Amino acid sequence: MTMHLELEEHYTERYDEASRLGSTVKGRLELARVQDLLNRYLPPPPAAVADIGGGPGVHASWLKHRGYDVELLDPVEHHVRQATATGISAVQGDARRLPWEDEEFDAAFVAGPMYHLREADERQLALREAIRVTKPGGFVAVVAINRAANLIGSTLANTLIERQAVVTDILRDGYSPRNERMAHTTYHTVAQLRAELTHAGLRGVMIHGLTGPGGWLTVMIDAHYGDRPLPDSLQEPDPLRTALECARLADRYPEMVQSSSLLFGVGQRAIL
Repeated sequence: MTMHLELEEHYTERYDEASRLGSTVKGRLELARVQDLLNRYLPPPPAAVADIGGGPGVHASWLKHRGYDVELLDPVEHHVRQATATGISAVQGDARRLPWEDEEFDAAFVAGPMYHLREADERQLALREAIRVTKPGGFVAVVAINRAANLIGSTLANTLIERQAVVTDILRDGYSPRNERMAHTTYHTVAQLRAELTHAGLRGVMIHGLTGPGGWLTVMIDAHYGDRPLPDSLQEPDPLRTALECARLADRYPEMVQSSSLLFGVGQRAIL
């Protein structure tokens, strides 16, 4: 099965990306932290932002609501229809061959391509395309998945023994052909992500821990409680508030990036 068909099947038949960032504590933490970090790097509205691999438009909707001029691209037809239905300007396409003109946007946000493009040269194509459509001095931000995430997450969920072969593949290679969780997925080390962004031509690259160490509290809650009531010790204060404050505190210390399941990389297109 080709990557495109695999993604179509995964996101159309098996996985509801539209609800992911609102239906779990981990998803709500990820959403809040993406907004934290985009607020830090984006120019003020009404700047033009390319949301590349933007799925059904959760981030694009937030950006549009804040007054940004947003264009979304995603390879999955179902996602493009969902985004369009919410009023987002969206097109089906490939991050490696963007349909936009040079220097059309003030900033670009690249999420899915960094973990759904398995080969490093394909990720480089996607990054260079994002840089191409961004104006000099503009920021390109990406989301990647930490290579250690499956090891820690499956341990907290007590599923490591059954998933050990997959986890071992990912730790060794950054990819597992046996991974049943997410279609065609690549996992980065912090050093690898920094090198890829730098090699693509971005300047002043920074890597943030998107969910930070607090993200593991949300993983534990989602894995063991789901929709069931939380015990008193996990209800007050709100665990989402605790996880978010933990991620923000850890963000002051670069050495803490390694503890995050998700990574947020950002760099600036050189001013010629």
